[in-house]
Amino acid sequence: MKLRPVRPALALGLAVPLVVGLAGCGSSPAPEASGPTELTVWFMRDSLTDEVVQDFVAAFEAEHDDLTLDVQIQEWDGIGQKVTSALASNDAPDVIEVGNTQVAEYAASGGVVDLTDKVDELGGQDWIPGLAEPGRIDGAQFGIPWYAANRVVIYNKDLFEQAGVTDLPTTRAEWIDVTTRLNTDGHQGIYLPGQNWYTLAGFIWDEGGDLAVRDGDAWKGALDTPEALAGMAFYAQLQALGQGPKDSDEANPPQADVFARGDVAQLISAPGGAGAILAANPDLEGKLGFFPIPGKTADAPGAVFTGGSDLVIPEASKNQAAAYEVVKALTAERFQTAMAAAMSYVPNKAAYAGALEGNEGAEAMAAGAANGHATPTSPSWAAVEANNVIKEYMTQALTGGDAAAAAAQASDEITTILGADS
Repeated sequence: MKLRPVRPALALGLAVPLVVGLAGCGSSPAPEASGPTELTVWFMRDSLTDEVVQDFVAAFEAEHDDLTLDVQIQEWDGIGQKVTSALASNDAPDVIEVGNTQVAEYAASGGVVDLTDKVDELGGQDWIPGLAEPGRIDGAQFGIPWYAANRVVIYNKDLFEQAGVTDLPTTRAEWIDVTTRLNTDGHQGIYLPGQNWYTLAGFIWDEGGDLAVRDGDAWKGALDTPEALAGMAFYAQLQALGQGPKDSDEANPPQADVFARGDVAQLISAPGGAGAILAANPDLEGKLGFFPIPGKTADAPGAVFTGGSDLVIPEASKNQAAAYEVVKALTAERFQTAMAAAMSYVPNKAAYAGALEGNEGAEAMAAGAANGHATPTSPSWAAVEANNVIKEYMTQALTGGDAAAAAAQASDEITTILGADS
């Protein structure tokens, strides 16, 4: 079934010629010009290759001869303000790719279409949770999961072999045992900086805790709960089996450069981090392996933060029904599997993960995504990250400070920051 154009031709800037009569004679308008409706779609820089975009556009337009797509590539720098302005305008794009953790902020503006009634049609019961959760605000689905990425363990196969490690760990206890065995002969069992808070979040979620929770109509920091403190205790145990700095994150120094020296057995990164390692030390080609972050039991991998993108439709779009057709095509099996194979992304449903077969890093990532989570869906969560609240808490806990007291202080700071939402 083809969609018909959903806005007048004049609104599209199409000419509507008039036949003007001579003086004394009547005039009548000619028929409106016909033609496809053009939809504006915003994708982010480097989300997809040009070839993947072109293939999608060609396939979509072939199946929707009344629609054309104008795909515009946006830069990440300054995108928050640009999207906010677009949502408040009278001439917004029709579909926008947004970071999954940004959906709450944009939905709070009231400028995003509520797509809750489309969830069943899109097979939402099968979406990976780490993408579905941040798109769902107070029970309403504003962001439709598109693609995901999450952290895995990248390991040095030579160092595992030298340590006699033949079986990859599938539980936390096994992971600690293996890492302890690797932490000998001048090698670091793992390089884990003290402020890798996304990894900490996974350990907290494994314990049943969270970074912040809803308390009535307000948000409350939750780093001081017994569950969150247990997650921090495991982080400290693992971090001690390497020489990672306690007062900086993965970027300072770049952890790929540290691993590339060849004396580090493991690090935690998205699989794409392997590219940076090989760029720094091509001799490690063929020597890198991947496995999901282990969980508390072998029944499921460890919890991970699921980053990635959702798709939203602005309220200001004059083509909402047609825009939904674009969202539906981008999130359906045909494009999801093609995108996953081409870009090594985790597709939005576990059922599509077969497209990653043979890609060791992406397969490990997809396995971990089954236990993916999102940061709290507060519109002000970005301010918590910007203020380094969790990072500073982690450094205090790892450098001999009172972990419980530091957690309580950090939780109070989070509560204050998120109080803007109440």
